[in-house]
Amino acid sequence: MYAFLLVAGIVFVAFNLRPSITSVGPLIGIIRDDVGLSNWSVGLLTSLPLVAFAILSPIVPKIGIQLTNERTMLIGLILLLIGVSVRSVSMVSFLFIGTLFIGLGIAICNVLLPGVIKEKFPTKVALMTSVYSTSMGIFSAIASGLSIPFAVGMGLGWQISLLIWGIPAFIAIIIWIYIVKKDRKQKSVDVSYVHTPGNRTWKSPLAWQVAGFMGLQSFLFYVSVSWIPEILLDYGVSISTAGWMLSFILFIGLPASFIVPMIAGRFKSQSGIVLVMGLFSITGYGGLLLGNSFTVMVISSILIGITLNGSFALALAFLGMRARNAKQAAELSGMAQSIGYVLAAIGPMFIGYLYDLTNMWTVPLLTLIGVACFVILFGMGAGRDKFVLDEEN
Repeated sequence: MYAFLLVAGIVFVAFNLRPSITSVGPLIGIIRDDVGLSNWSVGLLTSLPLVAFAILSPIVPKIGIQLTNERTMLIGLILLLIGVSVRSVSMVSFLFIGTLFIGLGIAICNVLLPGVIKEKFPTKVALMTSVYSTSMGIFSAIASGLSIPFAVGMGLGWQISLLIWGIPAFIAIIIWIYIVKKDRKQKSVDVSYVHTPGNRTWKSPLAWQVAGFMGLQSFLFYVSVSWIPEILLDYGVSISTAGWMLSFILFIGLPASFIVPMIAGRFKSQSGIVLVMGLFSITGYGGLLLGNSFTVMVISSILIGITLNGSFALALAFLGMRARNAKQAAELSGMAQSIGYVLAAIGPMFIGYLYDLTNMWTVPLLTLIGVACFVILFGMGAGRDKFVLDEEN
């Protein structure tokens, strides 16, 4: 029973890592008009959680050491549920306060979940990581697809449509209360994602390339989940279809999240994979730039979906591939997460600001193509057959 609930607990935590963010994208225009926000400020609904990720990620492991990972995970889930509830109040202050709490809750779970898996399933880390990453991807796609049907089709409004994603958090809390009671006498393993004083990783050019690759591909991901539905709406697609197209983008790329790391592990250098994924990205956003042909939209969506999922999985793989041991991997992970989420947080606001300035999607899409080029540049460096601290030797 305990083993079953432990697996269920991990899966339900994974269910909560993205829906609270991806469910906002299809509704962002409705929320903007209802509350009276500009495009750049409504982009904060996606960016604020990422800011919380960047600030909290290096701190979370220390909290986990003091309280145990299980108790800290439970606190994260409670913060997430509070955030989802508060965000559903149709007031600007509640909207942003709730969004910040969501970011804090997800950041805690996001950082500690790999450590919990390593502690509880030491011989099945790869399998359990696949289970939780797939669960995360599936619910991420479902949330974006159901937002409009809930809000418009069923007449629930954007508030209830977003509040619904508190249900998985509530179930996860119940499961983790049981797990915490079982583990209350145990001290969790120290999984340090924080760089220690004098950490040489921050002086490594290769580490900065890995961090740049992770951050810029995250920039593209969170901009896409925030603004692609609005881009499609401007091209004449219905609001419901726009939401399902985002869901399609997230679903179609799920196989890539499995396949890309497997292919990457067969080669000493992953620069070629980075180049292919980057070209997919440039072609995908370039297709959206061409206009309102539905066929081009579908092809572009497929290419974007493959590169968003594949690049994220490759970024995670780099954290292990570019480090010689677990300590280096943890230091690299902490650095990449902190820098990466700062870059990712800038994305939705910046693209929204560009649209406010031009009232067209041409400049924002050209900007995304430019960012995709930088993803290739950093990825080619990160994909070299080297290790982060070997450069000093």
